[in-house]
Amino acid sequence: MLAAFMLALKLTLVPLFLLLVSLSGRWWGPAVAGCLATLPAITGPILYLITLEHGRDFGAQAALLALAAIFASEAFNFTYAWICRRHPWPLALGGAMLAWLVAAWGLTQLPTLPAWALGAAALGTLTSQLFMPRVELPPTLSPIGRFELGLRMLAGAALTLAVTALAGWAGPSWSGLLAVFPLLSIVLCVSSQRLNGSGFVITLLRGMVTGRPAFGAFCLWLALRLPETGTVQSFAEAALLSVLVQGALRWLIGRRARKLANPAT
Repeated sequence: MLAAFMLALKLTLVPLFLLLVSLSGRWWGPAVAGCLATLPAITGPILYLITLEHGRDFGAQAALLALAAIFASEAFNFTYAWICRRHPWPLALGGAMLAWLVAAWGLTQLPTLPAWALGAAALGTLTSQLFMPRVELPPTLSPIGRFELGLRMLAGAALTLAVTALAGWAGPSWSGLLAVFPLLSIVLCVSSQRLNGSGFVITLLRGMVTGRPAFGAFCLWLALRLPETGTVQSFAEAALLSVLVQGALRWLIGRRARKLANPAT
């Protein structure tokens, strides 16, 4: 029963979330889509299933590595953003994947302690925030057709099956890293660059940076609470904390934007 539930989750969760993020990019722009893409809507269930299969201590360590893996995810995004400015998507994807692998391996060499994980996550987020290229969106954007949406969802399902299969036997360190494997970044970056060029992709990736604190709060809470608290309660608390942090960030960003638009107020 559990195996059937896990398979159904893997086949539907990422494709449906990709559909939501893709449509949000059409409705509200790539910055909002990028921010939504960093919510733990995919990593959370993967970590939950890992915890059910291997126990709370294993899940807590995986969550700690998932927090540190923000560094590897931002290494992917940062590299893709700079390469895609001048090169087609196959070269950008190859360079970004190499950056992710190097960063992920480096994280496995660090002590599995909250301070190290927080430091790695903060370094990756700050680097992208300060040094990722800034661009303007193209004047016209190509609409996402049903065929393109279908390809995104199919690619998301295939990648999820591959990553979760690897996470099952990789141990808590690589399980945590693979839980934050840049599934959405791969699918969204390649598809968006093909449709709307590098400007759209970079705006999307810059939006992802703004959502990292909420994701980090989710992972850190799990790492600290899972060893001493029930699995369902820990994940519920972490999800609530993530939503609250994300809401506070969006409010602060909106307030800053309003002040810049109306400096007299």
